[in-house]
Parts: sequence; structure tokens; C-alpha cells
Amino acid sequence: MSGLNAFWGLYKREVIKIYRRPFALVMTFIQPIIWIIFFGSSLNGMPKQYLINFFGTPNYIGFILPGQLATSMLFTGTFSSMSIVWDRRFGFLKKILVTPAPRESVFFSKVMGAVTRGLVQIPVMLLAAAAFGVSLPLDPIGYLEWITALILLGVGFSSIYLAIAMRSSDWQLPQLVANILNLPLMFTSTALFPRTFYPEWMRAIAAVNPITFATEIGRGVVLNDPYDPILLGYLAAFAAASIAVGLLIARKFMVAE
Repeated sequence: MSGLNAFWGLYKREVIKIYRRPFALVMTFIQPIIWIIFFGSSLNGMPKQYLINFFGTPNYIGFILPGQLATSMLFTGTFSSMSIVWDRRFGFLKKILVTPAPRESVFFSKVMGAVTRGLVQIPVMLLAAAAFGVSLPLDPIGYLEWITALILLGVGFSSIYLAIAMRSSDWQLPQLVANILNLPLMFTSTALFPRTFYPEWMRAIAAVNPITFATEIGRGVVLNDPYDPILLGYLAAFAAASIAVGLLIARKFMVAE
């Protein structure tokens, strides 16, 4: 069995699992939309001049949209780790590891399965934002760069959480780590507020937070605000480093028990 064939078969399994659980799929869409409806709408009631001065747009939902898609890639990264945890508990991982399928194929199928789960939110979120009055520009190249940024972000975080799950024998640890890290990562990025709102120590974290990079690229597209193309390079470096660590751990510590 070639590594590519093994990856494709395992990746299709991950995608099929997404669409065979319609309730979980609907919840994947609802969670970020709830942020737009309640959190976004609450701040959208501020005077328009304040919104323009602080957020660069009279519609705060347009400001928060790229941040919500970026944080969704963070949270869906958790599913890659939980997926391998359940495969281990129900014996599926053991069946895979006794075949010639390389461990790298298992690793990449989990990572790309989580990324796919995050990407399916994009059209739904764009439609929801448009329904709340956000004017979305016609910028195919910008959208392509934005989607690329989200993919790189998702690959990075999925690789990190998957590495934690493979290294640990405690099936509860990945969820505990995600609960500790996800909210601080979200609130120390520019997903919800601009860096000017933060104290100096939070600005320093936001400046190196990968969620900030993906958010700024998306915000540049939605708000027609030029962004530094080097942000894509930073995300590519983050994804590459995370993959390297994840592959190293997969080769050494991916076990069935």
C-alpha cells in the first residue's frame, strides 16, 4: 500500500464521518454564527463613528468575521486529536497500524480531515455575514489568499493537537490542553479587537500569534485594507514547523494502546 493511497483512503473516511453526523455538522456551523449574532451584534450597536474610529468599519460584524473563521480553525484542530483518541479506544487505530499504511498517512489524514471540517464553515459564515449587512468585495485573489491562510492555520494547530494526543496515554489530556490554550490564543490575537485595545504584554503576544496573521489577511480582504503579504510566509513557517514536530512524534509514539 503506497503512502498516498493510504492517505486518500483514510482522508475519505474522515470526510465521510463529517457528513454522516449531520447534528455535529450543524453545530459546527452554529457555533461561529452565534458569535456573530450575539457578540457581534452587541458591539454593532455602538455609534457608527466609534466603530469607524476603533475598528475601521461601521459594521463590527465585518471586523469580527475573519477573526471568527480563524478561531474556528483553531477549535476544529481539536477534533484531529479527539478523532485519533476515539480511533485508539475503539480499536480502529490498531487495525490500521498492522497494515503497511505509513504512520505519516494516518497523521496527514487526521490533519486534513480537521482542516476540511473548518473550511466547510467558510461559505456559511460569508452568507451569515452578508445577511447582517456586511458588504463582501469581489476579490478572487484576495479570497484565495485568505483561504490559503486558513488552511495553513488549520494545518498548524491540528498538527500540534494531534502530536499531543499521540504522545499521551491519557485520552483526556488533549481536551484538557485544548480547553487551557484555545481561549487565551483567541483573546491574545486580533480576532475580536484591534491590538490598540491591548496592554503592551498582550500586544507582544498578538504580534506573534498565528491567529492574528490569518485574521489580518481576511480582514484585509473584507475591509479592503492592504495587508503585508509576508503574513502568509509566517503562517507557512508555522504550519511547516508544526508538521515537522507532528511527524516526528507520529513516527516514534503513534501506538494503538
